[in-house]
Amino acid sequence: MTRGGREVLRGIDLELRAGEILGLLGPSGGGKSTLMRAVVGVQRRVAGHLTVLGRPAGSAAVRGRVGYVTQAPSVYDDITAGENLAFFASVLGVGQGAVERALAAVDLTGAAEQVVGSMSGGQRGRVSLATALLADPPVLVLDEPTVGLDPVLRRSLWGTFRELAAVGAGVLVSSHVMDEAERCDRIALVREGRLLATGTPADLLERTGTRSVEDAFLALVEEAAA
Repeated sequence: MTRGGREVLRGIDLELRAGEILGLLGPSGGGKSTLMRAVVGVQRRVAGHLTVLGRPAGSAAVRGRVGYVTQAPSVYDDITAGENLAFFASVLGVGQGAVERALAAVDLTGAAEQVVGSMSGGQRGRVSLATALLADPPVLVLDEPTVGLDPVLRRSLWGTFRELAAVGAGVLVSSHVMDEAERCDRIALVREGRLLATGTPADLLERTGTRSVEDAFLALVEEAAA
């Protein structure tokens, strides 16, 4: 895959399964966001075979079935959280019930009347996540959704991700925080546009003989360089 005329991803072979949380982990600048944009269908100049729900990524048949949360909150600051969700619900053709369920899922029911611009960064991020949940998508693509959040809020959001996976959604979530790997069913370690390894956290620890995902990542980097 290329970005700005430069190849940023090479030889990626990866599958997201229904009902699982797949963590895409690695340092910033390693190509995680580019891969996620390709899955959503908004990344140009993608080479290879990439399907989502059995259809080409970005095709009209699946575009509305993929929830996408970018690193920067994609909501309007000058209206309330509830008004944001009502607007996106009208675009998606879903009703008020979907708005109420999405607000409840991210624990913002009590803040529905608050103007987004007056919210904390964590709250604004949760409004963005709520918009992605409106259509009850079977695939969720979450790009660094917990960056900059306090530990309590991070734990709460990961609980939400787990609940979504439990009802059958495939959740692809990126992070550069290695300790978040323990919250995933499987992880894919990415560095400099290459996939170093995939597997459960326990599998990768066993493979590398290490005691943390961060140490496993470093061992795999050394292995790839050898």
